Amino acid sequence: MKYRLIKRKNPQDWQSPAKWFATPVNDGKVTQQDVSADIVNLSSLARGDVGNVINSVIDTVPKYLVMGKSVNLGELGTFRVSFTSAGVEDPKDFNVDKISGVRVVFTPSTELRKKLDGIRFEKGE
Repeated sequence: MKYRLIKRKNPQDWQSPAKWFATPVNDGKVTQQDVSADIVNLSSLARGDVGNVINSVIDTVPKYLVMGKSVNLGELGTFRVSFTSAGVEDPKDFNVDKISGVRVVFTPSTELRKKLDGIRFEKGE
């Protein structure tokens, strides 16, 4: 994996000198069709079948997230919903308008993390 160096200040101490930090270089995108083609080559499934399964996962995961469930996809990892809210002094003063910042959090599985253990780095541009 390629990286590049970026000079940044410490946001907790703006007076300190900026330091150089490594950041990943995005080496392009892989599409759903690319992933489907790779899976077809690893299995006995037809391209359309693989595409249908991926589309079904894409349609199904949000359904469970909206229900407040986390979705564990085995060796890939787990998706869950998180959000922030404004605080109130009295619970009677709370309403759903105080909830904001809804986002999906992905936590990779132990297996996925182990697969990334052997990653090699090289300086990119």
